[in-house]
Amino acid sequence: MSLIRVILAIIFPPLAIIDKGCGSVLIILLLTLCGWVPGVIGALVILNGKKQ
Repeated sequence: MSLIRVILAIIFPPLAIIDKGCGSVLIILLLTLCGWVPGVIGALVILNGKKQ
């Protein structure tokens, strides 16, 4: 997890996980629309997940 990705996840969460797949981006986009904090938390969880 790079510092740039963390900053990007705080500013605009869906953009930080754009390379993780369409499903992840849609989930984070919906969470961000529900509230900024759930979107940030979701993006950080996905970024901190195991590498495939």
